[in-house]
Amino acid sequence: MAAQQQQRSVKEIEADLAATRTRMARSVDELAYRVSPQTIKANTIASLKGKANDAAFDEQGNVRLDRVANVLGGVAGTALVLGLARRAFYRG
Repeated sequence: MAAQQQQRSVKEIEADLAATRTRMARSVDELAYRVSPQTIKANTIASLKGKANDAAFDEQGNVRLDRVANVLGGVAGTALVLGLARRAFYRG
């Protein structure tokens, strides 16, 4: 099998190595960018904003009042429960 391959010159081998090094360097840089905390944070924030917008607005851009009301009711209920728990545990 090795006898069937044509012989490459030293310059061709060095050029292949240089090209491989360049591709690997780009790959490492891309991986470092993808796993950097700033990139992960930005991607997560963008994803959460998109999900929140999808949940709060319909396709025409109108507010989904039923979902907003559910969220506000949940927040009010949580605040009420926390207030009652505070009053029960910190009678001073």
